Amino acid sequence: MSVVKSALSDAELKVVGPALQGALVDLVDLSLVAKQVHWNVVGPRFRSVHLQLDDVVATARQHSDTVAERAAALGVNPDGRAATVAGSSAIGTVPEGWIKDSEAVEVLVVALGRVVERMRERIAVTDEPDPVSQDLLIAVTGDLEKHAWMFRAESS
Repeated sequence: MSVVKSALSDAELKVVGPALQGALVDLVDLSLVAKQVHWNVVGPRFRSVHLQLDDVVATARQHSDTVAERAAALGVNPDGRAATVAGSSAIGTVPEGWIKDSEAVEVLVVALGRVVERMRERIAVTDEPDPVSQDLLIAVTGDLEKHAWMFRAESS
């Protein structure tokens, strides 16, 4: 039961709800992965990678809140619980212990690539049922693609 009356039909919510929930999970996990790597990065490029990781964390946290609030506004319960995130994120695990700066960059290249790929799928499916949610997902993806580009440039 939803306490919020959605502007979308039940059929539209069946598409948009999972898209927003999936985006939320990926963003929460991305923030956790980037912060874990941030705490453990070592190497000659420590400072630049360390600061770059904080930028990813800030972006992911900001957008996760926006995505969750959009879901709630539509009457969809956002679920950012640890078990939910762990069970449905596309991001793989982070190596344990210290992470060499070059490996840290690669972890983020892969993580951002997976999240961006899934965000683009969500953009495609939300086109018809909810252009407002689609627009939000487009903005998220634009910011994530910028981070992905910067990390890919670091790995060259």
